[in-house]
Formats: sequence, structure tokens, C-alpha cells
Amino acid sequence: MKKRQLPVFQPDQNPDGTPGQAPGPGCTDDCCAPSGGNGLGVVKTPARPADGGEDGYGDAAERTVVRVEGMDCASCAATVEKRVGQLPGVYRATVNFAAGRLDAEHEVSVTVEQLEKVVRDAGYGVGRTEEAERTPFWRTPRALLTAASALLFLVGLASGLLGAPEVARVGAYAAAIVVGGLPIFRAALSALKSRHMDMNVLMSAAAIGAAGIGAWGEAALVVVLFATGNALQVFAIDRTRGAVRALMRLAPDEVLVRRDGVETTVPADEVGVGELVVVRPGERLAVDGVLVEGHTTVDEAPVTGESIPVEKSAGDSVFSGSLNGPGGIVVRATKGAKDSTLQRIARMVEEAQGSKAPAEQFVDRFSRVYTPVVVAVAVALATIPPLLGADFGTWFYRALALLIIACPCSLVISTPVTVVSGIGAASRRGILIKGGAVLEAAGRLKALLFDKTGTLTEGRPVVERVLALGGTEEEAVVLAAALERRSEHPLAHAILSAAGERKLPEVANFRTVAGRGAEGEVEGRRYLIGSPRLFAERGISLDAARSALRKVEEAGETPVILGDGRGPIAVFGLADAIRSDTHAALRTLRSAGVEELVMLTGDSEAPARRVADTLGIGYRAQLLPEQKVEAVRELVTKKGNAGMVGDGINDAPALAAASVGFAMGAAGTDVALETADVALMQDDLRKLAAAVRLSRAAERIIKQNIFVSILIKGVFVLLAPFGLVTLWLAVLADMGTSIGVTLNGLRLFRGRRV
Repeated sequence: MKKRQLPVFQPDQNPDGTPGQAPGPGCTDDCCAPSGGNGLGVVKTPARPADGGEDGYGDAAERTVVRVEGMDCASCAATVEKRVGQLPGVYRATVNFAAGRLDAEHEVSVTVEQLEKVVRDAGYGVGRTEEAERTPFWRTPRALLTAASALLFLVGLASGLLGAPEVARVGAYAAAIVVGGLPIFRAALSALKSRHMDMNVLMSAAAIGAAGIGAWGEAALVVVLFATGNALQVFAIDRTRGAVRALMRLAPDEVLVRRDGVETTVPADEVGVGELVVVRPGERLAVDGVLVEGHTTVDEAPVTGESIPVEKSAGDSVFSGSLNGPGGIVVRATKGAKDSTLQRIARMVEEAQGSKAPAEQFVDRFSRVYTPVVVAVAVALATIPPLLGADFGTWFYRALALLIIACPCSLVISTPVTVVSGIGAASRRGILIKGGAVLEAAGRLKALLFDKTGTLTEGRPVVERVLALGGTEEEAVVLAAALERRSEHPLAHAILSAAGERKLPEVANFRTVAGRGAEGEVEGRRYLIGSPRLFAERGISLDAARSALRKVEEAGETPVILGDGRGPIAVFGLADAIRSDTHAALRTLRSAGVEELVMLTGDSEAPARRVADTLGIGYRAQLLPEQKVEAVRELVTKKGNAGMVGDGINDAPALAAASVGFAMGAAGTDVALETADVALMQDDLRKLAAAVRLSRAAERIIKQNIFVSILIKGVFVLLAPFGLVTLWLAVLADMGTSIGVTLNGLRLFRGRRV
């Protein structure tokens, strides 16, 4: 999956789209991390060619993907990244917080078990998606420890209220700190070993400091609130990750294969390209293929997002993960199970969820400055006033509160959680968005350009008007359809469609005239149908049709003339039909804030003007492919953000030149899936409008989250030095904000109106 952005949008990239500078920690875009691997378990693949490549990594290197569980935010991911990177033999380690996975390039001698041990030593878990059933979150060690810690805190609180001995109260609080703080302290120790000050270090220091000055209740409350907040964040994020895992599990593990006339059940991974797979009613398909026997309806929602089952018969394509309806069918596999469209979508969605959006990169830079500055202020607050004679306990307590506020968790998590849920929500609707940068760019689009044929129009001609010069329109349509019945030309099909179920007369001595039309005899009379050039070559005057021809040409339609040896009988105006969903989609795009809509086409001026005027959009006609690219670049320069909508194959150069390239009908199309920034799995313009609205909602939520996080941090940083913030209030504000921005971001995934 290659991200394609113009230099005007990515100044740190070279003109060919390659990175112009070294990536920062945690980046999992293709420019930073190698492609491949599903990130959903433990995968080992070759990472370098035998000659070692230009990196000098050695004669043999491998890439391993391990799923990491229990990370609270990006700072935890940075700790794991550094610890794994310090392991001898590891060349590079990249942790994708949003997807919850570690990508490591290493020597062959480094085992998966070694990598897993480092992850566990850092205080985090290792997941396996091949497990039949995952442990419910509320039964995980983290949830159980958090619940036990909260219970012990309540025991300590009750002891104080009931007048129990001091030792009982302190003992309960101390136990709450140890039980609830165990994962926090382990993660903090790991962070310190890798010289990384994350939120676990800050919270551990605050809890230990509070206990050191005798504030056992507040120390316990700090741990309980922090552990609870982290657990809720992990639960929320894991739900979105689980949606991708569920997508991967839609395809069955075993299939019924017909080999040499015998039907045998085999593992799905063993099905080869070209083999026949038998799919019974109600079963899910395990592979992509072409239906060769049977007729049925198929629910393709996991792939295309279309909720209504689609009828399928011999010759139609079907996709892995689709649910077969009432009919038994036989499918010839066109791809292996691991290379199916469903599996590729799931992999791309997870990789996209881990890519950093520009807003997230800004937050990372801000946090790298903000955290050490606030920590330095906290240290000064704890030391300078006491040196000047002030009470040490009072100022040390204030410094601890400020230390808690220094934790940038809510700020750091504000963007990735929205990116994760936004891309996940889009994939459920059959929209594949290739990363956080694309999600943000699509949310800021000021203009959209469209290919005409097959995008705004049906890509097939229809009869728009019939101008009878003698007799009735119905008689003209029936006679024309009779003459065109044996023709294979697209215009002939349009006229036949216009005739519908009408009974057609027999035609004798039929003959096609290449590039001109056709002729034949009906009831002993010879007729011609075709272009004006056909009649001109036969020396038949068209004076009687001049007015009709002028109307057709002014409307941008293609003229087809029906006549006989004496002259024209009727003139048909044919044109490319506008799609039924085009008008509604364009209205939605305008209401979403897209200011300018422009059609680009290689067609001549008149038909282009007809479509554009009907839709009320701008247009540019008679464009060669390179002129389309130039038109896209002009609008990008003019508007700052402009997208291009096409089929992802013929329009690939124009799609690449746009801020965001939208490929229509990408299901089963390898080129469209790989090249587009946004792949609309179904050939439906309503998906385009949905993608833009979702992206705009995501951008709005990202701004809300960042603003609220910075505002609350700023207020508490100002209040803490004056003793107006207690430890528990600082933790409650910090974790409350973190949970708030998490839930706000998850609104996208839950599908609520935003």
C-alpha cells in the first residue's frame, strides 16, 4: 500500500512520493515500515534480499509481527519500541499503537519467543488471534487487578469512616497501591530502563511520593483512578481492533472442494487457484472466485458494505467472507484464501489505522516539548520554595499534582483513537481509507473532480429523445428496433432497450454498414438506420431533418437517423445515461461543504456540457490523460485540497495527482485496491458522499479532542502551583479527559450521527 501525495501536501517527500527525511518513532506508514504481514498474530517473513540490501543488515534478515496487548497510549508503544530495539540482533522495531502490533526486523537468530519475552518484561501482553475464543475483557488480569485495587481502596475508606485502627486503614490503602499499581510500576520500570519518561513513570512517582508524605488515601486513589482509566481505554480501543479481527474470521477455516468428481473437506489455506469449491446454502465463502454452477443471492456486506443481498449466476464474481443465500453453488477459485479481497481489506484497514495523521504528528511534537517542561517546573516547585523556607510537604504535594498533570495521555490519545474508529467505521460501510493522513485530507476537501463515463454516468447510451418526422414516435421506435435487433453496436442496444417488450416486425435482407449503421427490408420496403454520414453517402437528402438534427446536437446527444430511400423518417438523440444516484450524491457532497464539483472527460464539448448542465457542475472536455492530470493539479493549487474520483485504473495518473484519489467499484480489483487513497468497494456514488462526511466528522472530532485536552491541561497547570488541585482531582481530570476523548472518538465507530 503506497501512499501517494503531491509535494504541495507533503513537503518532506520527494517528487516520486518517497520520504525526504527519516521517519520518527512509531511511524508505521510504508515509508517507515516494510510491507507485508497481517499484524494480527505472529508472522515471520523475509525482510531483506540475500545480498543484504542497501541497509547493510546482513546476508539474512527476517521480519516478525507480534500482537501487543495492554498498551494504554502512544507513550506505552514508544516504551515497547525502545525495549525491543535494544535487543541484540534487532535492526528496527516499530510499534503500531492503534493496531496493537509490533513490527521487528532482525537477524534470523532472534526468535519470536525472545521478542515476546521483551514485550512481557516491558509490562505488556502478547496476543494470539488464532485462539478460538478470546478472553472477555472483564476477566483479563488487568481488569481483575483493577477491580481488586478498587475494592481494597473502598475497604481502606470504610476503615477510616468506622474508626478502625490506623494500621488497618494504611494496610488496605497500601494493598490497593500494590495490587492496582503492579502493571503501572512494571511498565514504569521498563520505561526508565529504556530512558523514556512515559505516563507510567509520572503516575508511579506521584503515587510513591504521596505515600512517602503519608497521604496513603490519595496515593491509593491515584492508582485506582489511573488503573481504571487505563482499563477503560484499553477496552474501548480493543473493541475497534476486535472489529478487524472479526472481519478476518468471517471466512471459514474449512471448505468443500470438488477434485476429480469427488467432494472433500480441506483447510481453506490449501485451496489452489482454479479449484472448484462447493458452497452450500447459508455458508460463507472462503475464497474469491467466479460462480460456475448454480444461482443464488449473496450477502456481500463485509466486502462492499451493501446491505441488500446480490443475485449471482454463472460468470459472476464472488468474494471471500460473503454469505451464500438459498442456492447451492460451485465457485472456481481465482485467489488463495490468504490473498482474498477480504483478507487484503482487513490487513489494509489495520495498517491504515496505525498510520499517523498530521494532527497526531503535531501532538507528538507538542508532547515532546510540553512533558519535560512541566516535569521541570514540578521539580522546581518541589525544591525551590522549601530552600527559601517554605513547608516542604505542602510544596512537594503541589509538585506531585503538577507531575500528574504533566502526563500527556489524553492529548496523545486524542487523535489515534479517532483515526482507528473512523477507518474502522468506513471499512464496515465498504469504504477503504488508506490511513490517518488520508482521513484528514478527505475531511478538508474543498473540491472534487470526477471522471465522467462510468462515474457520473452509466457508461452506456440510452435514447433521450425521439423526433418523428412522419408517423408516430412509437412506430419509429418499433421500426428502428427491428432493424437494430441483429446489431452488436452499443447504440443499437440503446434503441432495442427503448422498444422494451413491444412486438417487432421481421427484417429481410439485413446488412450492417461498418461504421455507419445498418439496413434491411420490412414488409418489402427498404430502410436505413445510422449516422448522417450513411445517408450522405447514399445521396439521400436530410433537409427535412435539419431542425431535428440541430436540436439533438445542441443538447449534446448523438444523432441516429431512421429513413428510407426518399428521406429521413425520425431522428433519435442518444446520450450516456446519468447514474440514478448521482444527483443525490452531489447534493450530499455540497451539503458536506465541498465547494466546487468539476467533471473531466475526453468527450467532445456538446455531450460534456449536457451532463454538466444537467448536474449543475463545472466541466472540462476533450482532455487527454495528461491534460486530466494538469487539470487536477491546477485545482489542487487553487483550492489547496482537491480530490479525484475515477475507476482507479484508467484514471490512475489523475488519482495520484489529487490530494485524495477515490477509486469506484474497487472490490476484487487489485489495481484499484493498491493505488487509490480511498477505495469504494461498491460502484456506488453514495459511498463517496459517505466517505467525505465521515472524514469531515473525524476531522471535527480530532479538533474537539485536541482543544479539550489542551484546555484542561492548561487550566490545571495554572491551578496546581497555588494548591488548588489535589492529587485525586488531578488524576480524575487527566483520566477523565482521556476517557472522554476516547469515547468521543469512538462515536464514529459506533455509527452514531456526528
